[in-house]
Amino acid sequence: MSNNVGYHLTKIKKGINGKSSKILEEVHELIDAEAQGSKIMALAELSDLYGAIDLYLSKNYSELEMNDLKVMSQITARAFRNGRR
Repeated sequence: MSNNVGYHLTKIKKGINGKSSKILEEVHELIDAEAQGSKIMALAELSDLYGAIDLYLSKNYSELEMNDLKVMSQITARAFRNGRR
């Protein structure tokens, strides 16, 4: 293993706060944490992902909140449970 390794074993491109690229960065970091078998790091990355999504909303859809995404997610889950759109 390289001496230059930090938290992540794979090279992950840095995203820009408030942009979808930051969300993608956090997803790649989550995948890396899973590959390392680190549940705690995976949870930290999920927390970072939540923050990246929240900042994306505030910068791009300031009239919406994380709860609006939760409501839509619940509607989608209901549609899948019922087998119809």
